[in-house]
Amino acid sequence: MATCLVTGGAGFLGSHLCEELLARGHRVICVDNLETGSLVNIAHIRDPDFVHLNLDIIEPYFVDEPVDFVYHLASPASPIDYLRLPLHTLKVGSYGTHHTLGLAKTHRARFLIASTSEIYGDPEQHPQVESYWGHVNPIGPRGVYDEAKRYAEALTMAYHRQQGVDTSIVRIFNTYGPRMRAHDGRAIPTFLRQALANRPLTVFGDGGQTRSFCYVSDLIRGLIALAESGHHLPVNIGNPDEFTLLELAEVVIEVTGSESEIVHAALPVDDPKQRRPDITLARELLGWSPEVALRDGLAQTIASSTRERLLGDEIG
Repeated sequence: MATCLVTGGAGFLGSHLCEELLARGHRVICVDNLETGSLVNIAHIRDPDFVHLNLDIIEPYFVDEPVDFVYHLASPASPIDYLRLPLHTLKVGSYGTHHTLGLAKTHRARFLIASTSEIYGDPEQHPQVESYWGHVNPIGPRGVYDEAKRYAEALTMAYHRQQGVDTSIVRIFNTYGPRMRAHDGRAIPTFLRQALANRPLTVFGDGGQTRSFCYVSDLIRGLIALAESGHHLPVNIGNPDEFTLLELAEVVIEVTGSESEIVHAALPVDDPKQRRPDITLARELLGWSPEVALRDGLAQTIASSTRERLLGDEIG
């Protein structure tokens, strides 16, 4: 049994990771201050090998027991959250990553940081391969998240090169599934909430911008495979199947059987025009590739979530 510490363990991705690690027989220490995570996400976990610590990692923190793996997922991740919490987002990426790397160094634990496809910004290379440095506006409204993650990657590599910490970096592309908040602000929970309420689906711009959507169980398999691999440089984990936002809206209407229409709104500032991972490295290094198609993943999301949770404030 390995002991795994998961920062952000009460969040969307973190709670699924905690669940899978426990299913594999590991002890799990979930660290989450519940700023954007929720106890609802981990309330169903009744396992003596699971513990939740309510800590804010922008302050130094310590764990007395041995730790074998550190999965650093903590960060506001949706536009709604990081635009509401810009300074906290930057502090989690800097102070929080520094403190968590220090903890991994103390315990001689394998460290994985959850980075993001956002480090590629509005990419001029398509699809995006790990060697691409990105096209980011550091002072735009999205910059607080993009730059926090870019700094966190640099800090992780500095700890590896100078301090000898056993580190890994995963660049996560759009992920969806049960436990996403109805008002998360990202496309799939927004479209599901609107479609299930038979309200118009809001597509920004002409809907021609593209994204690639990975179901959460596929993503979690990739995270664990990378953490257990011994590889140190960044690895893309995401589904290379690419959809325009307009196509996504149409699929959501089809899967939900909704009577919603599609309406258009102005594009947000610095909204990327295209996003698709090159997963050649993940396939060759980890033997990983996604298994869940978009329609199947949407159906599983609906089936695994309560209607109330998907609808949020749209109920009634």
